[in-house]
Amino acid sequence: MNPLVWYDLFLFVLLFGVGVYVFATVRITNLHKVYFLFHGLMMLWPFCQFASTLTNDSGLQLFYVTLSFVAVSLLGSGWLLLTIFITGYSERLSAKGTFLLFVPAVIGAIGVVANPWNEFVIPLEGGYIERDYGPWFWVVMVILVSYFLASLVVLFRAVYSSQTSAMIKKQVRITLWGIFVLAVFATIDAILNVVLARWLPIIPGMTSLGIFLSDLFFVYVIKRYNVFDLVSIAHEDVINTIPYGILVLDENEVIVEANKASRSFMDLHVGDSFDMEVFLESVQVVGSCQAFVNHYKKKENTLSQIEVIVERDNNIRHFILQSSPIVDSALVPIGHILTFQDVSQERFYVKEMNRQNETLQERNQALDLIRQELSEANRKLEELALTDSLTNCYNRRYLTQHLNHEVITNIQYKTPFSLLLLDIDYFKAINDRYGHVIGDEVLVRTAEAVKQSIRSTDILTRYGGEEFMIYLPHTEHDLANQIAERVRTAVESNLIMVDHESTQVSITISIGILSFEDFEVVHVPDNPEGYLTQLFAAVDKALYQAKQNGRNRVEFAEFEIRGVAELSN
Repeated sequence: MNPLVWYDLFLFVLLFGVGVYVFATVRITNLHKVYFLFHGLMMLWPFCQFASTLTNDSGLQLFYVTLSFVAVSLLGSGWLLLTIFITGYSERLSAKGTFLLFVPAVIGAIGVVANPWNEFVIPLEGGYIERDYGPWFWVVMVILVSYFLASLVVLFRAVYSSQTSAMIKKQVRITLWGIFVLAVFATIDAILNVVLARWLPIIPGMTSLGIFLSDLFFVYVIKRYNVFDLVSIAHEDVINTIPYGILVLDENEVIVEANKASRSFMDLHVGDSFDMEVFLESVQVVGSCQAFVNHYKKKENTLSQIEVIVERDNNIRHFILQSSPIVDSALVPIGHILTFQDVSQERFYVKEMNRQNETLQERNQALDLIRQELSEANRKLEELALTDSLTNCYNRRYLTQHLNHEVITNIQYKTPFSLLLLDIDYFKAINDRYGHVIGDEVLVRTAEAVKQSIRSTDILTRYGGEEFMIYLPHTEHDLANQIAERVRTAVESNLIMVDHESTQVSITISIGILSFEDFEVVHVPDNPEGYLTQLFAAVDKALYQAKQNGRNRVEFAEFEIRGVAELSN
């Protein structure tokens, strides 16, 4: 056995050791699993190259050779996928794109396994240690070169893009060196061991060495820049679970972090530029837009916020946009953190509450109006219940209610008062001669004349029929007599025109007076209503006396103090 074949085994052991090192020193995530798949494919090449030299069975030799080239075919797709992760473009890779990425590699691997008509590999000297390659080998090489070129395009695009962060650019440059080393050794292997195989001896391990060296570059990137660091990934997962939209901008306003919530209402990804003024012009702003923009541009180390309304897909959402600068240890601004708190539900509740408050206010106003109308109706009903509808004077019911309290108070505080009971003389004759319409007119005009003759504190009531009673508070005997004479004279001089008569009608009244001013032996009565009845009877007796004595005159009630005292007990 050629001692050089052990070189492939040695490289396999080294690759296995590197894999164990990475596995032992980093925490496992889904991205680590992608790397270990890639690393395993790299390990298969040197192992299978070595294993094919350990047996003389051509079938096993073909198996190892086939397995090694299947690993190489798939290695190109894994290589490109890992490149995409390192450059930060993985967020833009859809499920369909991932599927299409592996299609060429799978096709190449199927051709290697099938080896139709020995189009891939042809044995020499009865085995596959010495072998010749057919057209399908070059198809696999073209696929690998295509993956290599695609990886270069992705890497160079990241290097020269103004939207790529400085850290990612450093990772990409180191990765480019790894790809360059692998490409050089793989090219040398293809030239020496394939193109010039007829003229030069086989030099094993060239591609294996290139794979090992390029893997070291990948491992350096992983360890140096924590590409697969669990804390960073956990941080990203936490950000993606936050219901607020979050954008992290660098000093050039390029997005370096955007969680899933932000993508639900804006089409922005990592690497895109974010122009605050353009964004605010595309939405509806609640509040002072210019003040927020000025604060944002100044990059002051304070939090500022504004409310924006975003309309998308016929869906209107309210957000509280908060801006906070990111500063380094020297307090120099190096970026911004923007958060978008969705307050649509709160605004809906506020709007609904305001609408319900408005409805409630309208109902309250309607209820107030109804209450006012009811109050007015009750007032009118009370007036109807306590007022005479013909003369607009108070009625007997009102007088009784009022005097029930008033008389007791007067007796308690020894305040003099008087009652006047007046009656229209010969009122029946007026009704018989002129009719009840004129009789009603006489009642109305008489009440008006009496109102104009009494004081504003006096209470005029229609006592019944053509009788009127006047309550005179704070009035003694002599003053009551003066008021009574003034009323009598005013009524007598009040001429009433009759429609079908050429003359005017003049009426007279008779008045009875009861004055109450001596309280020495009077006590507060236990039965106010009975007491009032006795007072009304006394003044009625005085009125009757005035009519007996010729009418159109005033008579005082002869009311003994003793009798009153007896009534009060």
